[in-house]
Amino acid sequence: MNIRKNAEAVFLAATALCTFAAYATAEVPHYRAATAVQVATAADSNMQVVVITGKRLTAAEKAQLD
Repeated sequence: MNIRKNAEAVFLAATALCTFAAYATAEVPHYRAATAVQVATAADSNMQVVVITGKRLTAAEKAQLD
């Protein structure tokens, strides 16, 4: 088997093998995302919040900007 002729196939096979191995050995987190968000919100109760209000530009207004 000439490795130079089949380098792409060997690379794709190695990539597929590594991808499946990564998924097989990955650890599933033991917490729920909603719980993590609630904890972060309670811990950062003094966090500053910036609210930006505005209107969408019409096509004519967008054309004037260019």
